[in-house]
Amino acid sequence: MERQTAQTWLTSIEQKRELLVRLLEQPDLGTLRIDVNQALEEMDDLIEEFKRTFPPEPLFS
Repeated sequence: MERQTAQTWLTSIEQKRELLVRLLEQPDLGTLRIDVNQALEEMDDLIEEFKRTFPPEPLFS
C-alpha cells in the first residue's frame, strides 16, 4: 500500500471515529454504548499503530 493511499484510509477512519463519538452523546443508547465504546477503543489502537508504522514525513528533507 502506498503511503498516500494509507494516509487517505486513515483520514477516513478518523472521520468515522468522530461519528461514533457523537453517537455516544445520545442519551438513549442503552447497552449499545458498550459496543460503541469497544469500537472506539479498537479504532484508537488502529490509529496509534498506523502512526507508529507510518510516522509523519518531515516537511523538509
